[in-house]
Amino acid sequence: MAGMAVIVLDNGAYTAKVGLATQDEPQVVPNCIMKAKSERRRAFVGNQIDECRDTSALFYILAFQRGYLLNWDTQKTVWDYIFSKEGIGCTLENRNIVITEPQMNFQSVQEAMLEMLFEEYRVAGMYKTTAADLAAFNYVTDSEERTTMQSLNCIIIDVGYSFTHIVPFVLGRRVLEAIRRIDVGGKALTNHLKELISYRHLNVMDESHVVNQIKEDVCFVAEDFKDAMSVHHCEKRRKEIAVEYVLPDFTTVKRGYIRVPGHPRPDEDQQQMVPLCNERFTVPELLFNPSDIGIPQVGIPEAVADALRSCPWQAHRELLLNILIVGGSAQFPGFLPRLKRDLRALVPDDLEVSLICPEDPVRYAWHGGREVATSPNFDEFIYTRDDYEEFGIHGLQHR
Repeated sequence: MAGMAVIVLDNGAYTAKVGLATQDEPQVVPNCIMKAKSERRRAFVGNQIDECRDTSALFYILAFQRGYLLNWDTQKTVWDYIFSKEGIGCTLENRNIVITEPQMNFQSVQEAMLEMLFEEYRVAGMYKTTAADLAAFNYVTDSEERTTMQSLNCIIIDVGYSFTHIVPFVLGRRVLEAIRRIDVGGKALTNHLKELISYRHLNVMDESHVVNQIKEDVCFVAEDFKDAMSVHHCEKRRKEIAVEYVLPDFTTVKRGYIRVPGHPRPDEDQQQMVPLCNERFTVPELLFNPSDIGIPQVGIPEAVADALRSCPWQAHRELLLNILIVGGSAQFPGFLPRLKRDLRALVPDDLEVSLICPEDPVRYAWHGGREVATSPNFDEFIYTRDDYEEFGIHGLQHR
């Protein structure tokens, strides 16, 4: 509808990034319903979890299962919250929306999404795309050189919640036969850390929320994993890596933190602590060696090299010079140097490797959606309500 701002929704499996195309930054909303032991009568939707006093043993009801949107009741509950006064402050009715879906999404899921947006939310029109496409569009907009989408050659590495995707673009289009998926993302890393802590120290199998925070606070990627594992042979190196993590008690400590020796916080002696050493780097190592937990797949560097082999050889030089990394799990310290080192060993010596990780890899695709929604020819991409009423779900397949 003319004059109404477009809504941009990067609908991720862990968080939804959502906002109007006229806004500078999106809201980041947990894309799930959560229930806490402390408040059994209430379900927390999206950012309502900030109101929960005690988030121990938090139970998640996720809209996505194994990376695909399957639980529509949960998704509708979260979207109802997002498109309300409590969320972004406006409804979807009679507005256009830019919305993301996973790579190679199932036909049935696409149909259900189309039906829900047009029938339940009464949108004026929609543009359905993937986070990788939006990241590529944002990369073109951001680039200093006069690159256009039609001439773009790049590889997007999207390290998501359920999967990691390698998506090459040649002349602005996804090379479908070169897309690679690794079944490791932020969720697998958190679950692995839960198992390690539970086996070695104390049972935290019900504490996904707390363990996710531990992962974000302490984990890093080792540049040389074999060398890092020698930490147990050298007391000096062990002291450099070993930390004690103070667990939250939800009365005085709301969020856990790394204990600083010699600078105790009040009542720190009474708090429960978890000693962490090689867990700090063995957990993110799964991104490079999924076989460590029995997933018979290659890591990110090998997947990038394999994707490259399925692309036209003329584009290889530019593809390796434009590797863009997005997604929450790309934020581990040491991730970029390690990926560059491993990739350098797998590609021809005469080709240079250049990795780009934006300041905010979580919101990067949303900003691409904002650029798409404010571009002059945006109306050409839109699948309108008139199109839907005339062609139904089949019209979208021919666009």
